[in-house]
Amino acid sequence: MSTAQLAAVSYLARYSGHTHALYEYQLREWFSWCEVHGLDPLVGVQRAHVELYIRPLGDRGLMDSSVVTMMHAVRGFFRFAHIDGLITSDPVVYARLPKVHRDESRTQGLDRLELIRFLQVAQTITVHHGALAYLLGINALRASEAAAVRIEHYAETLRGHRVLHLVGKGNKPATMPITVPVLRVLEACRGVRTSGPLILRPLTGNPIDRRDVYRMIARIAKGAGIPRHISPHSLRHAAITNALDAGVPLRDAQILARHADPRTTEHYDRARGNLDRHGVHFLTAYVAGV
Repeated sequence: MSTAQLAAVSYLARYSGHTHALYEYQLREWFSWCEVHGLDPLVGVQRAHVELYIRPLGDRGLMDSSVVTMMHAVRGFFRFAHIDGLITSDPVVYARLPKVHRDESRTQGLDRLELIRFLQVAQTITVHHGALAYLLGINALRASEAAAVRIEHYAETLRGHRVLHLVGKGNKPATMPITVPVLRVLEACRGVRTSGPLILRPLTGNPIDRRDVYRMIARIAKGAGIPRHISPHSLRHAAITNALDAGVPLRDAQILARHADPRTTEHYDRARGNLDRHGVHFLTAYVAGV
């Protein structure tokens, strides 16, 4: 095993699941490019080589944000190789990447009335759709987290609260309270079962996966008459923004979302207010009498 391969294996060992698969693919792309150009993927790489690799990514039709994403594993690969002393300097740290400009107003979840209708319609389809909708739209779970919920995970009561235990992004454990309406829907989904995966495929009775979550959410959105594309993240976004609209302090909204960095929660706060508080409303009212 070469030094570059050892460094790649060591770096990928930090990750699992979808992240591992994505980063493995990104490193394979980098290694293949280096092989075509007669370069060692690790030793002797200069910043110019990295930028020559970045440029064709855009030429392949990738958006700027996708180019930046494609470089995540390559950047981490070199950063940890430098930390481990395998290379004397990191050639990627100053490599020029495309600047990604985000229009925060494009990040939309569901407003209060849409979320209410979504939750109501979900319960009319099956109890499994109802449980999924509440876990995403009220408890702000991610798709993979909701799919992984087991009946045993919400059997405990702490300080008078029924709680849900889960392992979230980055293998971080979390405990959150389950309100009475959510518990009622989860119990309807559970039925007489006492253990095992909570949400099942209605037709087969098999546990759901991420793809099932997307399909179930799309079906609920269609039934609720929501014309735009709704994803599991749209429900998580709706939970956070509607909590902020309800007056939940930013710090408590961060805890709800389980964001490690408060700036991530602030992004949701800015996105929800960009249109409502835009200065054009005040300017229009100011000059309305002209």
